[in-house]
Amino acid sequence: MTAFWLSAVALTVVALALVLRPLLWRKSGAQVSRATANVSVHRDALRELDADLAAGKIARADYERARVELEARLLEDVRRPDEPAAPAPRRRLALALGVALPVLAAALYFLTGNPGALQREAEHAQTVAQLDAMVERLADKLRANPDDAEGWKLLARSYSALGRYEDAAQAYAKAAARAPRDAQLLADFADALAMARGRRLAGEPEKLVLHALAIDPNNLKALALAGTAAFERQDYRGAAAYWQRMLPLVAEESEDARAIRSSIEEARSLIAPGAPPAAAATALKGVVRLAPSLKGEASLEDTVFIFARAAQGPPMPLAVKRAKVRELPLAFELDDSMAMAPGMQLSSFPRVVVGARISKSGSANPQPGDLQGLTAAVANDATGVNVVIDTRIR
Repeated sequence: MTAFWLSAVALTVVALALVLRPLLWRKSGAQVSRATANVSVHRDALRELDADLAAGKIARADYERARVELEARLLEDVRRPDEPAAPAPRRRLALALGVALPVLAAALYFLTGNPGALQREAEHAQTVAQLDAMVERLADKLRANPDDAEGWKLLARSYSALGRYEDAAQAYAKAAARAPRDAQLLADFADALAMARGRRLAGEPEKLVLHALAIDPNNLKALALAGTAAFERQDYRGAAAYWQRMLPLVAEESEDARAIRSSIEEARSLIAPGAPPAAAATALKGVVRLAPSLKGEASLEDTVFIFARAAQGPPMPLAVKRAKVRELPLAFELDDSMAMAPGMQLSSFPRVVVGARISKSGSANPQPGDLQGLTAAVANDATGVNVVIDTRIR
């Protein structure tokens, strides 16, 4: 502790000299460092993040990404040059500060201070300084083991979190070469590549997005990016169609759903008055019922997906409507406005199969344990279609 106090006294003298000199000589130029304040703020944020992980409020993957972002932000902050403080005008103020500052600092330290905090700040600063080195070690490891697709994905996400989008795109490219059927990977790749190209999705990024949707038509990020790409080239009708496909995939009253609906409304509001109107939608009407034998196996708040798909053609739904079990029996109507993809509309297929599925998980993708009912092939403009949910998916 003797060494500590000697160091503290020496640092105090130096600090006072730096602070009082411009006050005594009436010159500006003293600078107040923001690094300590930044470290304190970021340390508190990291503590909250650790607490959320311990309480199970966030997943481990989300925690790791958020921590990388916080540490990268801190690293950027502490590297910024400090801003000059405003000059003080009076010699009397200088003398008062010269006496008061050391006394107040000592009093506050003994009243509220925590010597252990000095060590913790030093440890955190060391962690921040090591962030870039950690990422580079991962890159070195992957260069020695280039077939690790998961490792390349992790490296790409780390680069993205640090704002190094060119490096992220290169890492995603290596991951995609080893996992070409990973729709989420392709969507993330497209996002990083677009960021590296000035936030523009035109060209290769959009091709990656469309490839992702060909693999997984319900990938939320790919649908969002596809809509954004269409919006960028002023295809507002196409943008609204892509974003419309997102709605059945998120909770109906969630913040996500509200944001998506707002984007759809904005896109539709920008469609030029003289633009050709959308083709009149073919309407298919009917009623969905739950078989009495399965009523005890469904909760009133379970999600019901009502859909039509081509009797002969791709399995992707042509139109989807979302409801709740408590609404059954439910009269429904499906039309082209509910299309899941441009060019894949109800009116494009004369014969369709109509189905309804109760999702226990709320997912649009069928899961074991879901309850489902399908009709025989009917005309795409049939009325009075009767769908009975009477089968459990194994």
